[in-house]
Amino acid sequence: MKFVARRINCYLVLVALLVGASACLSPEEKEKRREASTLKLHLQMDFDTGEKTQLIEVIRAKPTVLRVERVPFLDESHIADAKVVDTIGGFAIMVKFDFHGTLALESVSTTHRNKCIAIFSLFTEGRWLAAPQLNTRITDGILIFTPDATREEADRIVRGLNNIAIQLGNKSKTDQPKGKTR
Repeated sequence: MKFVARRINCYLVLVALLVGASACLSPEEKEKRREASTLKLHLQMDFDTGEKTQLIEVIRAKPTVLRVERVPFLDESHIADAKVVDTIGGFAIMVKFDFHGTLALESVSTTHRNKCIAIFSLFTEGRWLAAPQLNTRITDGILIFTPDATREEADRIVRGLNNIAIQLGNKSKTDQPKGKTR
């Protein structure tokens, strides 16, 4: 009987530590952990197929019109991790997909070479972020693109994507950085 009581006490201590750790977060940090973002990848189409395609504008400063499929071939539910990475002269968003996402990205990048992938995100607003061209086959499940967004917006998008990945179980909570994300 004493063994069971000790086990229960250990569980209570663990729960108290977890609750205490989350209570130490500032209201701002708690709000950041609740943020969510979407990321939808749409394939470029060559011709109009009626209701299955739509015309979009990408890049606000110099709009480019593309015809894309209405239904995305990949979305945020298959993201395992997202980061803002520094590049020469700026930054980019790097998205790592889970097994299903890796297979879908490899299939599309193999069969639709030289087409564009239009990337849409809903964070504080909904916007087409980029339309990178598929010049090579993507086999590692990692997509890196330069978004039509500020650094702060990119950080917000990535934070929301990682929160969704944690909620869906694609990413563990221990992978989430404490403090500032980069």
